[in-house]
Amino acid sequence: MTATPALTLNNGATMPALGLGVYQTPPDITADVVETALAIGYRHIDTAAAYRNEEGVGEGIRRSGLDRDDVFIETKVWISDFGYDETLHAFEKSVGKLGVDRLDLLILHQPLPSRFDLTVGAYRALEQLLADGRVRAIGVSNFLAQHLEELAAETSVVPAVNQIELHPYFQQRAVQEADAAAGTITQAWSPIGGITAYWKRGATVFDDPVLGAIGDAHGKTRAQVMLRWHLQQGRQAIPKSVRPERLRENFDVFDFELSDDELAAIDGLETGQRRGPHPRLVTLEGFARAIPEP
Repeated sequence: MTATPALTLNNGATMPALGLGVYQTPPDITADVVETALAIGYRHIDTAAAYRNEEGVGEGIRRSGLDRDDVFIETKVWISDFGYDETLHAFEKSVGKLGVDRLDLLILHQPLPSRFDLTVGAYRALEQLLADGRVRAIGVSNFLAQHLEELAAETSVVPAVNQIELHPYFQQRAVQEADAAAGTITQAWSPIGGITAYWKRGATVFDDPVLGAIGDAHGKTRAQVMLRWHLQQGRQAIPKSVRPERLRENFDVFDFELSDDELAAIDGLETGQRRGPHPRLVTLEGFARAIPEP
């Protein structure tokens, strides 16, 4: 097993540089997928209340036989549970489903700009959970630079992580720069660009000739090249898959290095096209969903 390199967060906690995302993993197979990933060597699992598979994540971790402290567990609070008291309860719902009493990283799933007062209340609840030792680190997801500034004006703890859509075709450099300036780790969701293939709109990274040529030069796949790109540029990446062979492939990225020219070539693939929902368009009216109790 290859040990995953660690990133040091702004509060001194450490987080594996590569993890497993379980977005869209069906709840009935999540435990199997997580157990397989942990056997391969993954030590970070990213889930969310809105994914409805936190129970499976917890079960997969228990089946693995690993000590709780050996697995970095991250989950997210959905917008329906924003607000100070609501978010404190959202924490209880998540740990109840996961079967743990402490989280390694708890983040807000969206900035909810139309009700940023609720966002601030939710983040203040995260700050309290951090102070109480119930979570090791706190952060945000899908926050733009403007949202980070607005949050900083109302709260005291700098987010340890900002999880955003980030792959060669959509790099969000302004957000990455804002994260770096604040001491926040940028965490990439859809890091191998799977979202470029979901909707069949335009080009997909899986057919990109630049990535293919770089992969051929190293005996690696396009996905492995993209993950290496993230790792060498200091980002944390959470690729997702339910297939054991893909889980192994995505983890096999620690035995080669991209040159500066190769990194620059991948940087040059930017299209500026967001594939996920724009954070400014996420509202309670359009995206609220009840998060069930454990």
